[in-house]
Amino acid sequence: MKIVKKNKWNISENLVTPEACFYNRRKFLSSSMIAITSTGFSLKGFPTLARANNFSLSFKNNGKYEVERDITPEEINGKYNNFFEFGSHKQIWKKASKLKLRPWQIIIDGMVENKITIDVDNLIKLMPLEERIYRHRCVEAWSMVVPWVGFEINHLIKLAKPIGKPKFIQFESFLDPSIASGQKQFWYPWPYTESLTYTEAKNELSFMVVGAYGKSLVAQHGGPLRLAVPWKYGFKSIKSIARITFSDKRSETFWESLQPKEYGFWANVNPDFPHPRWSQETERVLGTDKRVPTLIYNGYEEFVSKIYSRMAKNKQLFM
Repeated sequence: MKIVKKNKWNISENLVTPEACFYNRRKFLSSSMIAITSTGFSLKGFPTLARANNFSLSFKNNGKYEVERDITPEEINGKYNNFFEFGSHKQIWKKASKLKLRPWQIIIDGMVENKITIDVDNLIKLMPLEERIYRHRCVEAWSMVVPWVGFEINHLIKLAKPIGKPKFIQFESFLDPSIASGQKQFWYPWPYTESLTYTEAKNELSFMVVGAYGKSLVAQHGGPLRLAVPWKYGFKSIKSIARITFSDKRSETFWESLQPKEYGFWANVNPDFPHPRWSQETERVLGTDKRVPTLIYNGYEEFVSKIYSRMAKNKQLFM
C-alpha cells in the first residue's frame, strides 16, 4: 500500500484560489480599499489607504469624471514632480518630503464676511470629500492620470462667505526658505501664487485636493492642500496652499510675472496653440512614455468651453 505523506505546506485543492480571482486580485483589492475609505473604516496596525500620515480620510467615489486612460502608477507619479520651491528638476520628492505638513493653517481673507484662519484638518472635517480621477497635463508636454481626493471650490466659497462681487480668487503657497531651498533663489517671486477668475473657480471641475491614491496628500504632491484645475496646464495647480484671497482685482501670478509670453494667466490646454519653444500637439504619458494627441481643454471641453464663449478668438486663453 502506498502511503502519501503530505508536507505541512500542502493544502486541499478546494482551498486553492481560482485563476480568475488571482489575475484580478489588484482590481479587487483596489475596490475593497475604496469601500473601506469611503466609510471611514480602517484596520488598526494595517497600512490601509486611509491611514497615511496618521490621520484618515473618509470619502466617496465620484465616477462622473473618469477618463479612458489608466491611472498613472503611484510609484511613478510620486517620484516625478514639479515643485520649484525645492528645485527645478523632477526628482525633488526626497527634498519635498522634509516639508512639515502638520500643523498647517490656511488663511482665507479679502472680500469675505470675516477673515478666517483654520487648521487644515478642521477644514477637511467641514468638507464633503470625494475621489475624482482627473487628467493632468503639464505645459512641458507630459501627462498623467491621478485619483485625487478633495472637494469642490464651491464648498470653500460657501465657508468663506464672500461679500461684494469678487472677480478673482488668489492662492498663495507657503514661504519657508529654511526647508524649501528653492525659495532661497531670490530671482523668483516667492511665495508661489496662482489665481482663477471667480467664474472658473465656481466651475464644478475646480477642486481643492487633500489626498491622492486614497491617501492623505504627501508633500511632493502639494500636501496638505493643493489646487486641481484639470483643463489648465499643471502650473496653475498651486501646491501647499497657505492663503486664499477673494479679490476684485487680478493679481500677477508666479509664472506670468517671470515669463508672460510663455506662461500666461489663462493657461488652458490647446493642442493647436504651441508653446514658443515646443509643440503642444502631443503629450508623453508617464508610465508608458507613449506620445498621444493632446485634447482641447485637456478633454474637458464639455465642462468648461462655455466659460470662454465670449473670448474664443483670444489666443491668450492658451498661454
